[in-house]
Amino acid sequence: MLAATNEFFTRAADFLELSDKLRTILQTPRRVVRVEIVTESDSGELQHHLGFRVQHNSMRGPMKGGLRFHPSMDEDHASSLASLMTWKTAVVDIPYGGAKGGINCDPSKLSNKELYRITTRFVELMKEVIGPNIDIPAPDVNTNAQVMGWIMDEYSKYYGFSPGVVTGKPVDLFGSLGREEATGRGVMYVLEEYLKSDGRTLADVSVAIQGFGNVGSNAARLIAAQGARIVAVSDISGGIANDKGIDIPALLDWIAQHKVVEGFPGAAAIAGEAVLTYKADVLIPAAMEDAITLDNADAIHAEVIVEAANGPTTPEAHDRLHGRGVTLIPDILANAGGVTVSYFEWSQNIQQYRWELERVNQELQRIMRKAYADVAELAGDKGLDLRTAAFILAIKRVARAASSRQSIQHLLPESLLD
Repeated sequence: MLAATNEFFTRAADFLELSDKLRTILQTPRRVVRVEIVTESDSGELQHHLGFRVQHNSMRGPMKGGLRFHPSMDEDHASSLASLMTWKTAVVDIPYGGAKGGINCDPSKLSNKELYRITTRFVELMKEVIGPNIDIPAPDVNTNAQVMGWIMDEYSKYYGFSPGVVTGKPVDLFGSLGREEATGRGVMYVLEEYLKSDGRTLADVSVAIQGFGNVGSNAARLIAAQGARIVAVSDISGGIANDKGIDIPALLDWIAQHKVVEGFPGAAAIAGEAVLTYKADVLIPAAMEDAITLDNADAIHAEVIVEAANGPTTPEAHDRLHGRGVTLIPDILANAGGVTVSYFEWSQNIQQYRWELERVNQELQRIMRKAYADVAELAGDKGLDLRTAAFILAIKRVARAASSRQSIQHLLPESLLD
């Protein structure tokens, strides 16, 4: 995954004619931390896990990024995702840098008490390198508001009341209204902006969504409420499809009871991977990375892919799809709604003042629409795809900030100054 992120960075850097020295400065993580987490299971046996935190860049503000609890979590994943966070926060122009981390555990095989012990031990080992003005974790795969609450509580034991150390907390514990649905809402806003370019609305399109966790389910609910037909969805249990449109509120009620989409009576069962190639106007990959590869790119029917997941498309698949005329709205733009509302939450924590939901959503809409417009304008002016344009915009902002803080102005080409 890191190689893919670096490839997309390199394409933008080549366009900007960046020197090798400046590329190294912008790509090299500021800090990489690995910790050994030894805890006791409920049965009294020792459990051993590895925890990671890669802090990529702090030129534009405190570092920001999720915590992922997954067996595949390693330094390579953390490094790639931390880099993506640097560019993501720059694309939407919020005052953060990038970080990412997690623990190589499987929460489905852990009790709540075991997960609590692992999380708090991770915080104890990481407490010196995170903080409201240093690095601010947030939820990611297999973490949630409860885990963020544990982190805030553990960190506050050492440094006093510190709600701003993490975002994505429960609303009752200084979280922000609108944070849980923010990534899915941001996906909706950028898709709306894309459709506006040729006079369409969400009511004019059919949508397939791979992944029905927090991001996918909220995107489905919000987009369907605007009239879009959700024709296929999938989760870990498989996929379901209905060309007339899946009743999303009914599906959400089914999942609340049964936990998975499998068996939903209002749609036909299909293979999970078939959702990616299902006949729909819009495809939203909202699961894990590398979902779209050369193996399935030619079979994708969608005219536009909105990347709600991080790194769902390999560079080779991107090239194949772009060559076919498919528009790809990249992850560093499309799924930035979550970190944007995390920024709002952090701001509220610092000010000790809560925003109303209406303000949160209005500000999110403003930022996401402007970010899409900035990227689309650059892509149109330079004849670029949206991903390369997004990376160019992000690199410009990070490099300019770095040059204002460090003596590297001589490394900046004219392409970064226009």
